[in-house]
Amino acid sequence: MISRVGIMGGTFDPIHFGHLLMAEEARQAFALDEVVFVPNGRPAHKKAYLVSSPEDRYAMTRLATESNPQFTCSRIEIDRPGPSYAIDTIRAFREQYTHLDALYFITGADAILQILTWREYDKLVEACQFIAVTRPGFSLERLSELADKNFLDHVSFLPIPGLDISSTDIRVRIHQRRSIRYLCPDSIVDYIEDSGLYRPHEME
Repeated sequence: MISRVGIMGGTFDPIHFGHLLMAEEARQAFALDEVVFVPNGRPAHKKAYLVSSPEDRYAMTRLATESNPQFTCSRIEIDRPGPSYAIDTIRAFREQYTHLDALYFITGADAILQILTWREYDKLVEACQFIAVTRPGFSLERLSELADKNFLDHVSFLPIPGLDISSTDIRVRIHQRRSIRYLCPDSIVDYIEDSGLYRPHEME
């Protein structure tokens, strides 16, 4: 029976090895039975025209995770109308997994402060624990200054090897017609090439 689940949310535009390493390190460190990747449908904090289509991002996430039997990919935010809010997703997972011992939300430590601006964040921190993945040299001082004790009590910090990869950099590389091989799984590189994602317009 699945009793310990991690949720890995994000735009995944595109998904890359940094995302996969975060999920695998969290899975092992917290003895998770499953890590569920949840691509945002309509990210509440980003303008829709700046993000690739939900179906493309979902397809890439499925391709990237299919080789790991403990990774799955959910359409919950893709299929839900309206903006994607983490609190709605957490509540849905609580209803789906009724016998959970632990539910974790996995995110980068550099983004953990954004949670303080999320919808119903006070209820969110009561509904799940957070795994904040840190890179070497990350400082917790600013977080301690801005977040209250109740929030910090629901956050566990997980140092992992540094992989300086970002989706933004990958999109820029493609726009500049530079290689992204070894930044993403080969299946993602092939999908991007076949679909023409992130390429500059011919007039540019």
